[in-house]
Amino acid sequence: MALSYKARRRLALLILVVGLPIYIILAIALIALLDRPSFLVELLIYVGLGIVWIVPFKSVFKGIGQADPDAPNDEQ
Repeated sequence: MALSYKARRRLALLILVVGLPIYIILAIALIALLDRPSFLVELLIYVGLGIVWIVPFKSVFKGIGQADPDAPNDEQ
């Protein structure tokens, strides 16, 4: 079942406002568990985790910046 444009916008906002800070805290905790590896390893972990978090949510964020396709067109 595909989500409507409004539902995707709300879900994207929820992910960014609630989910992303939680993900950042978990990423920092992961680095702390690894006992602060070298700078390059730590950088690679952060870059990798920064890319990986978006993969499951790609379909939610796709097209969010565009105008609502379901809205009535007022061009007349």
